[in-house]
Amino acid sequence: MMGPTLPISTRRDVCTGECEYCVYKRLWVPYWDRFAMVPAKMVSSRFCLLYSLIPSLVAAQACNLQFDGRIDAALAAADFDVPNDIFSETFVIGQGLVFSQALRLLPAAAGSSFDVDIGAEPAEVLISDDSIFNNQVAFRRAELLPASNDGADASTQGVKTLHFSVLKDAVRPLNLSHEYQLVFLESQDFSTNQFVLKTGTILGQNTADPDTLQLFGNLNDGQLLFSTAFTAGVFHNFALTLDFDKLTTQVFFSRGGDALASVTDVLENDVSGRGQFHFGVLKKPVGGVGDITKNGFQPDAINEGIIFGGIFQEDSADGCISLEP
Repeated sequence: MMGPTLPISTRRDVCTGECEYCVYKRLWVPYWDRFAMVPAKMVSSRFCLLYSLIPSLVAAQACNLQFDGRIDAALAAADFDVPNDIFSETFVIGQGLVFSQALRLLPAAAGSSFDVDIGAEPAEVLISDDSIFNNQVAFRRAELLPASNDGADASTQGVKTLHFSVLKDAVRPLNLSHEYQLVFLESQDFSTNQFVLKTGTILGQNTADPDTLQLFGNLNDGQLLFSTAFTAGVFHNFALTLDFDKLTTQVFFSRGGDALASVTDVLENDVSGRGQFHFGVLKKPVGGVGDITKNGFQPDAINEGIIFGGIFQEDSADGCISLEP
């Protein structure tokens, strides 16, 4: 006789006790793409042991959070000009500017799936001719840094999964003859990026299609982890599981409202060195020689932006990774 109907669980604690009603879903699939109702079945304790070794991929965002960069709809851009518990009010912004001059908040309904689920506002990070930070006169940059991420906090310890979504702005397009860094982890000693999401024409490379999102591992190694077309009109959703003990990275990706899915294996990638996470627009020059922060060409009348949503980091020490809201 069939047992009771139970929802599929992707938590490792499903196989407990005598495993009388342990349930499962197509373990030969490279990721759990959706969740369904299935009849619970008696399975062996050996199967339960195997199941318990699988990461806890969860349907809803139920993992413990290290930081949450999703913006409450009650907030305005000017709230980020002063100390707040979401993003730094100091870094990274052009000299003499405040974040209300480099940040545009959009209606919550326009957000990524992880924003809409909690009524959070997506945020567009903008650059202009005045976006010159720390006398880096050949760069144009503005970036959001999580307020709690001081470079030595727990966000770069253990196993964490970083979530973020990026969307083009058709009104403020990027100039793809340049290289852009959109999301990256900068080491505490500023010597490298342990990962970086880029688009545009990558310096020193033969970029076949600059309208591509390219996720690189540690810049000291130059490994390309994942790439995908940067499609207009849709959010590109990423989750990066960063193991700061084993020095590995795994990439999850989706577009629009689709659930995240694994698009890489667990890859060796040196994520040591602690540091801070950056979300924004760092536009590099063309024609630079030597120190490209100080020399190279930037055009005038820059008015460019990238829309961000669903920024948060969860603790994945127990294997917990959220695939959808």
